[in-house]
Amino acid sequence: MYEAIRTKSVHSMAARTGDFPHRSRREELRIRLAGHLTALLTVTDELRALTPDPALDRAAQLLADQVTRMRDGHRPLRAAPTLPQGGSRLPQRVARLHQRAHTLAGSALVAAAACEDPAGTRLSAARLAAHAQALGIPAE
Repeated sequence: MYEAIRTKSVHSMAARTGDFPHRSRREELRIRLAGHLTALLTVTDELRALTPDPALDRAAQLLADQVTRMRDGHRPLRAAPTLPQGGSRLPQRVARLHQRAHTLAGSALVAAAACEDPAGTRLSAARLAAHAQALGIPAE
């Protein structure tokens, strides 16, 4: 037999009382984009420590500037990269870092396109292409 529910559902929408801030979808996407770019900056710093390259230095600077712009002037925290103990596994580690950076750049590109951030889109696309080239992924 069916019995009617007599209490309010816990799944119903609560009344908006204004006692906490609400963010728009665009703001949430910008926060997500800043997070992806910060993670990409961290991986880029790791790559810079393992394979010094002026292009990686420039990329790290552009990423830091973009994150600073998105966070209203707050610079991203940057950890000191860890250096490997054994040199024999260095190429594998560099390849894994490029793969991780490629994935992060792709996620950042999706978030940048969704929140209609042209600077973030250009930077993410450039980093995606650079890491794809480093991995030997052919350009389309």
